[in-house]
Amino acid sequence: MVKKKLKHAMRRTTRNALIAAFCFILLPVCVVLDHQFGDALRQAIEQRTLSEGDWQKYHGKVFTVLEVIDGDTLDIDIPDGEHPDTRIRLIGVDTPETRHPTVGLMYYGPEAAAFTTRLALGKKVTVLLDTVGDQRDRYGRLLAYLQLPDEKILNAEIIRNGYGYAYLSYPHSEFSVYKVLMQQAIDNQAGLWKNATRQQLPRWLRSKRPDLLRY
Repeated sequence: MVKKKLKHAMRRTTRNALIAAFCFILLPVCVVLDHQFGDALRQAIEQRTLSEGDWQKYHGKVFTVLEVIDGDTLDIDIPDGEHPDTRIRLIGVDTPETRHPTVGLMYYGPEAAAFTTRLALGKKVTVLLDTVGDQRDRYGRLLAYLQLPDEKILNAEIIRNGYGYAYLSYPHSEFSVYKVLMQQAIDNQAGLWKNATRQQLPRWLRSKRPDLLRY
């Protein structure tokens, strides 16, 4: 009996020693991993939490467009954090700038803003979020498609009618569709494509499409 107790005590001591050694080795590893990847992991978790909140709050819901900032940016009537309204940046489309602090007023910027104003201002629109890419941009704006009362998607209508460009810098669900819509607008010389020169295109588009308007 004494031998059994002694043997059991030795096993327990060995087990405790192994656990202590494992923790002694694991702790520095955890510290190193946290130092290298902790911020990114916490940011990813925070982004996922915010995304889930945005999905529940906005996706498939109907809101009124209160203000058009420019062709691809507008405000809808629901508070967003400390802001009284929510600012929407339309997914997959980029329109010529009207208020950019460094670029200034671009060719066809006012026309693009007027087009979006005509289609959306004061209208009831349905916000549709995407499962591809981020749901917020680096400025905190909500990235979304907006369905108009006639069920057309504002993002697509801007590209189709030549008031903006298919945004080729980031992935989204309609990426291939919007590329085709832009090419059709170019072929039809719709909107800005009728008289635009290569130098009037945004720098990112000239980089992505070095062939565009080279004549």
